[in-house]
Amino acid sequence: MHQSISIGTAQHKELLKHKLAQELQSYKNKGLDVRLEEIPAGWLTFLHCSVFGARHAEPLKRQVAGIITDLIVDNWEDTLLRDIIRLNYYYFDEAEKGTIYDYAQKKLNFSKQFKERNKLLILQKLVEYFNSNSDIVIDGFIRFRLKEYVNGLHDVADQAVDDFLMEREHREFIELLRYFVDMQEPRVDQVNIVLRPDGSFQLFNKEGQVINNDHFEDFLLGLTESEINYEDLLISTLITIAPQEIKFHPGNSKLPAGTIDTIRDVFTGRVFVCPGCSLCWREK
Repeated sequence: MHQSISIGTAQHKELLKHKLAQELQSYKNKGLDVRLEEIPAGWLTFLHCSVFGARHAEPLKRQVAGIITDLIVDNWEDTLLRDIIRLNYYYFDEAEKGTIYDYAQKKLNFSKQFKERNKLLILQKLVEYFNSNSDIVIDGFIRFRLKEYVNGLHDVADQAVDDFLMEREHREFIELLRYFVDMQEPRVDQVNIVLRPDGSFQLFNKEGQVINNDHFEDFLLGLTESEINYEDLLISTLITIAPQEIKFHPGNSKLPAGTIDTIRDVFTGRVFVCPGCSLCWREK
């Protein structure tokens, strides 16, 4: 019995050749006649695999389908993603496109289930294709037979661009707040922030006296409890007071990580978290 298959590729030739040679070695170990031939054809290279006498061997096409699947997801995907970003988001500069690519890669690598689903989709398409074909050009197969997979990469790139724009907007917002802080003299030396489990807070000066601020009293006027965003209110209040030092006293309350990061970015070098004191356990 004779099995053969021819695989054309424009990239990752050496890697594909190496993986095919590894797979064909298992046939050789069974005493079968195995041949792997490299045939240049313009901008493509064809790797022609043949196995002779493989009456009881695992079907060659199935093995090759698995190799091509891994090659697409583990190696080709990177090029596809970069091309999508380069062509669809040409108006970003190279550094920005690099950042978008990083965001997209994080999304692709975040879910193992997502990657396995893509591999299963590609494998199914390849097996279906090899049921009636003995040669394949990987570049063309991706373009014409894997549109669902490629469209998924477009979606990931779109999401990465959204994340990038939100992050850029956040950075610009932080820079604006930092400018406001740097432009005014500190009104108090220290602000102690006592957090409550419901997300609200109370401010004390370094002597332990309550700091009253008309800014947030006016802000709260007329709002229902469900409408109050305490984190935005805290940041706004601190910008108004512009303290020299900010100390959080969480006690049993959960520190709002995103808010503290923002405050640290705005008040660089002025923010501390108390390890435990009487203010931390003040009645809340």
